[in-house]
Amino acid sequence: DSDDDDALLAELEDDEDNAALSSLRERRLEQLHQEMKRAKLLKESQHGTYLEIKDEKQLMEITTSTKLCVVHFMKPDFNRCRIMDGKLASLAEKHYEARFVSINVDNAPFLVVKLGIQVLPCVISFVDGVGADRIVGFEGVGRKADSFTSAELEARLLGAGVLVRAK
Repeated sequence: DSDDDDALLAELEDDEDNAALSSLRERRLEQLHQEMKRAKLLKESQHGTYLEIKDEKQLMEITTSTKLCVVHFMKPDFNRCRIMDGKLASLAEKHYEARFVSINVDNAPFLVVKLGIQVLPCVISFVDGVGADRIVGFEGVGRKADSFTSAELEARLLGAGVLVRAK
């Protein structure tokens, strides 16, 4: 009789463990489904890409309507701007939560004056339409003055709160 009770108790415990695992599995699947849906929506709104904006009015609309935005003010014939472009393009592919764009300073004279941009490249991070961080040249990114890695730039943007987590 005691053996029957032990077997019944073991069977009940197994059923409880299976139910708990099944419940946990269902919650995790739902969470993954929601994340995939969110990523799809962000991708449709051009998150995950690095685009050059031609018009400063369009840039102002993007920065004010997007929660997290990284804007590179650049000149295409500057070598340092090309280096920054490459790093930002690689980060844009990994971070769907933020919108990455660039604009030629010749196309945005009003914003260049309004934001006080004097040195290129200049990367300004916006959170809810407000400037959260500014990278002037390569200052404050990496240990060496003229070279830095995408990971170092990512760490700087994470610290500014414009990126959510390292990928």
